[in-house]
Amino acid sequence: MKLQKNEFWVGTFHGRHDGTQATVTATRDDARLEPYVWTCTCGASQSFPTQYGLDSSAWRHTHPTRFDQLRQWATRRFRTRTTR
Repeated sequence: MKLQKNEFWVGTFHGRHDGTQATVTATRDDARLEPYVWTCTCGASQSFPTQYGLDSSAWRHTHPTRFDQLRQWATRRFRTRTTR
């Protein structure tokens, strides 16, 4: 991921979700309405007005709790069944 001219790197989180490797990059862009944002290699992203919650949200995205893993498993299982 190449940063834009007005973006600043805040942190990178490596982990897994949905059974695949994931990397989340957190950045700060003062030109945005909500300057703090994280973007995942899976395509998901989330923005925040302050830095509070940015790290915990990005960490949880790459390191899901057992409940999150169960929910992801059920979603994959249900999606597979409906396509048959």
